[in-house]
Amino acid sequence: MNIKITGTGSYIPSTIEKNENFHNHEFLNSDGSAIKVPSEVIVKKFKAITGIDERRYAKNHLNTSDIASFAAEKAIENAKINREDLDYIIVAHNYGDVRHDSQQSDTVPSIASRVKHLLRIKNPKCVAYDLLFGCPGWIEGVIQANAFIKSGIAKKCLIIGAETLSRVIDAYDRDSMIYSDGAGAVVIESTEDEGGILTHETATFALDEAHFIYFGETNNPEIKDKRRYIKMYGRKIYEFALTNVPLAMKSCLDKSGIAISEVKKILIHQANEKMDEAIVKRFYELYNLEMPEGIMPMSIGKLGNSSVATVPTLYNRILNGEMENQHINKGDVIIFASVGAGMNINAVVYKQ
Repeated sequence: MNIKITGTGSYIPSTIEKNENFHNHEFLNSDGSAIKVPSEVIVKKFKAITGIDERRYAKNHLNTSDIASFAAEKAIENAKINREDLDYIIVAHNYGDVRHDSQQSDTVPSIASRVKHLLRIKNPKCVAYDLLFGCPGWIEGVIQANAFIKSGIAKKCLIIGAETLSRVIDAYDRDSMIYSDGAGAVVIESTEDEGGILTHETATFALDEAHFIYFGETNNPEIKDKRRYIKMYGRKIYEFALTNVPLAMKSCLDKSGIAISEVKKILIHQANEKMDEAIVKRFYELYNLEMPEGIMPMSIGKLGNSSVATVPTLYNRILNGEMENQHINKGDVIIFASVGAGMNINAVVYKQ
């Protein structure tokens, strides 16, 4: 028995927020002081570092649970399964449903229960739960589904990564330009087909690193409400990721017994183009090799960082032929990898 992804789906919101839309923004330092360069210069430097030209925002009437269900519908259809046969629905997110006109995150009932409701699944033995694990949440959901199926607890699982980060960003923070909305989903099943999930690796670094990404107040001291926004220590995250993610990827690959020369693609969380490139280069350096051209597909330039949704969305788009000069063929070995709040790291070696 092998455990494979049999269906994929994604939802990419239609509202495009381009970099030039931020040229009139007032960006402030974290202490509330003015940044003494024009916004156009800030945006240009941001593009050079992150690779982001534009990002996607959900329409005002849609919530995280809505777009999660859209991606899920596509994955179920692609897998050609009866949705009533699903044993688990695992939804990775971080902020729940934050309505456009609200300052409060809503997670009761769980996002997974809402998705099950929207999918109109009647079977009460289809268990739906949320997974809060930072940006690596979707990959961790895949790892959990793999364990359920291996143990005989489940046969079919639906794993979704969905987020509407546009609802939790501080407009006065330069980092707000990184974040976007989106959803990606897969169906995972036991199968006699060759390949599937070969090995996985997960780690949580929380002694000194737990609060590298956190919820904090606006950079604008004139705003007196106590609403909280997503915040991060970018330099600390960069240094942490560059040190630890390549090691996790190497450990995962070495456990699989697969030679690095057999790896065809690395689908890494679309966090920051320069950081992702540095991580993958460092990974190959651990084998005394140079990073191969085309090994690391990137979608962040047009889609931004949608947290848990980046990896499944990227995977789905490649399989659907929507990424120029990027293909994944049957039998190809790929690595999924991510890093995010917690600080959490994970990786999966997968044979298509």
